[in-house]
Amino acid sequence: MSDAQLLRGRLEGIEAEFRDVSDRMADPAVAANASAYRELAQRFAELEPVVDSMRAWRAAESQLEDARQLARDEQDEELRAMARDEARALEARAEELERTITALLLPRDPNDEKNVILEVRAGTGGGEASLFAAELFRMYQRYAEARGWRFDVVDLSESEIGGVKEAVANIAGKGAFSRLKFESGVHRVQRVPETEAQGRIHTSAATVAVLPEAEDVDLVIDEEKDIRLDTFCASGPGGQHVNKTASAVRITHLATGIVVQCQDEKSWHKNKAKALKVLRSRVLDKMLSEQHAQEAAARKSMVGSGDRSEKVRTYNFPQNRVTDHRIGFTLHRLDAVMLGDLDELIDALATAEQAERLKNEA
Repeated sequence: MSDAQLLRGRLEGIEAEFRDVSDRMADPAVAANASAYRELAQRFAELEPVVDSMRAWRAAESQLEDARQLARDEQDEELRAMARDEARALEARAEELERTITALLLPRDPNDEKNVILEVRAGTGGGEASLFAAELFRMYQRYAEARGWRFDVVDLSESEIGGVKEAVANIAGKGAFSRLKFESGVHRVQRVPETEAQGRIHTSAATVAVLPEAEDVDLVIDEEKDIRLDTFCASGPGGQHVNKTASAVRITHLATGIVVQCQDEKSWHKNKAKALKVLRSRVLDKMLSEQHAQEAAARKSMVGSGDRSEKVRTYNFPQNRVTDHRIGFTLHRLDAVMLGDLDELIDALATAEQAERLKNEA
């Protein structure tokens, strides 16, 4: 059986399921059950783009056969030439739709719809690295705001010159992880620091980590046995006290030694809740990283492993250029990127990952 026949057989099953889901959603008894209806609506949303593309593919193939028939049988040479041109266009359209359907049928990353824990840390380069880390953090904040996502600062450790040593945020919104998951790694900046009297270009770096927010069902943490909870007075840069109450929270996961602190909120309870979100995600990430370490080479895709030690992107300010090294993609509008216009970069990475997955499926 050919690949096209296998695909058609699979699509027939999907279309039958789509009709069944549609019929059940129209049932008043199901509509009255909020959780059942929500589950069906989610499945409907997953199936609808596949079914729409499948029906467009069928229509294109039918029109293609008609155009080929006309090109064979028509007596008028001008009409036959027109039919041949139409057939070529329809053939390209049918092939494009088949690729789209195949991509839609690829297994989805189960984390794609999850919220994100974003961590940005200054790397090599001293004060200039901390300034760059602060700019990256603002870049992601602007991107999140442009997409209508919620951006909550969890922890912010500032440097003496207005940069950040470490910044952690929780980003909540539809598809947040699916868009930001390619950002993990070392981000390198090349520019003339404001403190450089000779005008020489310096290179410094910051590290970005993007973790899917772990839910209670992903990892259970027993607050009595698994963690140590410490409180302290929140403080700003230079040791200035933000408030005099012990509202800041530091949580240590005893088994792994992972430490998370949060002092952004005035409420101790809110800081604790935020810190636990980050802790759960970091612990789960560590567990999964260790579990898959031996498979990493086999699983590594065109867009990289997500390893935070891997250099992923260079931001060259004198040339207004940003280059993603994983796919050799360059944009000459760094100024817009730093203002949060990341979609072109992220789309290129997503396309490269999809192409790699399709190649591996073949």
